[in-house]
Amino acid sequence: MIHFEKKVLNNGLRVFAAPMKNTEAVTLLVLVGVGSRHETKKINGISHFLEHLFFKGTKNRPKAGEVFKELDRMGASYNAFTSKENTGFWVKSSVGDFDESLDIVSDILQESIFKEEEIEKERGVILQEISMYEDEPRKKVLDVIENVIYGDQPVGWDIIGTKENVRVIRRADIIDFKLKNYFSKNIVVVVAGGIDEKIIFQKVEKAFDRLDNGKNKSYKKTLVFQKAPNVKILRKDSDQTHFAIAASGYSMFDERRYALNILSVILGGNMSSRLFVEIREKLGLAYYVYAFGDQYADCGYLGMAAGIPHEKLKKVIGKITDMIGGIKKNGISKKDLDFAKGFLRGQMALRLESTDEIASFIAGQELFYKKIMQPEEIIKKIEKVSKDDILEVARDIFRSNKINMAVIGNQEDTAESAAFYKKLFSNL
Repeated sequence: MIHFEKKVLNNGLRVFAAPMKNTEAVTLLVLVGVGSRHETKKINGISHFLEHLFFKGTKNRPKAGEVFKELDRMGASYNAFTSKENTGFWVKSSVGDFDESLDIVSDILQESIFKEEEIEKERGVILQEISMYEDEPRKKVLDVIENVIYGDQPVGWDIIGTKENVRVIRRADIIDFKLKNYFSKNIVVVVAGGIDEKIIFQKVEKAFDRLDNGKNKSYKKTLVFQKAPNVKILRKDSDQTHFAIAASGYSMFDERRYALNILSVILGGNMSSRLFVEIREKLGLAYYVYAFGDQYADCGYLGMAAGIPHEKLKKVIGKITDMIGGIKKNGISKKDLDFAKGFLRGQMALRLESTDEIASFIAGQELFYKKIMQPEEIIKKIEKVSKDDILEVARDIFRSNKINMAVIGNQEDTAESAAFYKKLFSNL
């Protein structure tokens, strides 16, 4: 069980203190309920751009690099991230350096000055980041598959945006986006580690007393409408072909997500999974191959991905369709179900060993569910999943009008190629 205390401050800021024994580390995580799906097409990428700029100077630390120097002097681990539904900022430091960590994070979020010269420098950095991802097809294909599933709507756009957008986003756009989305009621602060929870709330309240009181507007609902398999092939000179397959599934609020996540473990969640054994161990056709369940607030999917020899794509995709077709027809064994449940139990126990994982666990649940389910409660949900539940989910999601594929590699992007894979998926 995770021990924590929660307090809602007068300005609506939700604060959690999670004391952990026998550690000299403490993690401060600030999770903001805004991400790329809150953007318009014109400013797609601005959430990520803004995340970068928070570190580029404040009223109290105006020099470029000053924030990084202070954090590095402490020997802290730190970073920020932007997703489609939230943006996070975290620092993991020694307990003795917590006050300084808190001062820095609250400073960048409330007193950033967004100098024009720093915006221009960071624009160049982000353009290089986009180029870097273009050269990493293993990661890029995961962005492409979401575009294939959701199309031209916010959840289908890249978090980082396009080079065209990054080149034209201006300081006024950035400030306007911050003012419309960074509100106290839209933010969760978690402090986890070797702390005295009695004084944490007072410290956080003082540090974040300059946040605007309010909450940002909701995003547009995602529309998922598909009549037949979707296939997108991007030709690229590379040493491997990278592909991702996704079956439209369920949102983070759908109880069927537990069965879907167990199914993803059975398919490709570890080295004993079917994809790993068949594609890597028996055929020797992949170094990495895996499956995963991904859920947003109003949609989700089960994904599978691998990197393989160019000439083996048809063989591997055929093997995967046979595999999921077999699950649809015959279901899974009790042995496989128990094995996957044991894996998830163990993974959760290991995950919640560190201060940063505890902070992430609490913040994510509070931001989306407005309550904290203890690990034991989640395990109970997992344990209740039956073989029939898995079969029902498999038959629901592995259908021709829910299957999508993205490919990056030395493949022919032709109508004939796409038609071949669509036919394979149509037989599901």
